[in-house]
Amino acid sequence: MIPAAFEYFRPTSLDEAVTALRDAGEDSKIIAGGQSLMPVLRLRLAAPSALVDLGRVAELRGIREEGDEIVIGATTTHHEVLHDPLVARHARLLAEATATVADPQIRHRGTLGGSLAHADPAGDLAAPAVALDATLRVVGPAGIRTLTAEEFFQDYFTTALDAGEILAEIRIPKHTEWAARYEKFHRAAQQWSIVGVAATVSVAGGTIERANVALSKMAAVPIR
Repeated sequence: MIPAAFEYFRPTSLDEAVTALRDAGEDSKIIAGGQSLMPVLRLRLAAPSALVDLGRVAELRGIREEGDEIVIGATTTHHEVLHDPLVARHARLLAEATATVADPQIRHRGTLGGSLAHADPAGDLAAPAVALDATLRVVGPAGIRTLTAEEFFQDYFTTALDAGEILAEIRIPKHTEWAARYEKFHRAAQQWSIVGVAATVSVAGGTIERANVALSKMAAVPIR
């Protein structure tokens, strides 16, 4: 099917994106990689009056270190997350989970922030965000807010983002040398999980010092 008509905005800075989203109206939508939104538009399950495309906002993309955290821009693709050495070293659980997302074509287009903002309870990345004690920085007309991952996810396909707010970055405390495993159980015919388990542990001298475990698809939001 063909999506309903909409206005299209393509800002080049975060400030421009916030302004465009405000001006576009309450029923506008943000598009990043488009891997979740485009099928919904094509089926006309959603008919926003406008789309604000974040693809050209360079400040929303990339991975860097800041002190005891790694910072991942919201429009960083799954492929970039999966192959980044900082993620491999300091957030191994996220890399493990990202490797299970769909297929290579989707991973090259889909984004970490888009996946988290979509808040699909069967998605692969919300539970690792909770297990890694991630915080999410959002930007809107009223300024900047920082939410824990547990605060961010509120219900089925529902987050704490207010109207006009954009998820800008995901900040993860370094879990350097922590062991990690992500496992999901699904039907062979399709990859949506029945349940997903994200676990990361700190081990010293053969003893587990700390263990973080989060589950997906067991409730409307990820649970510890």
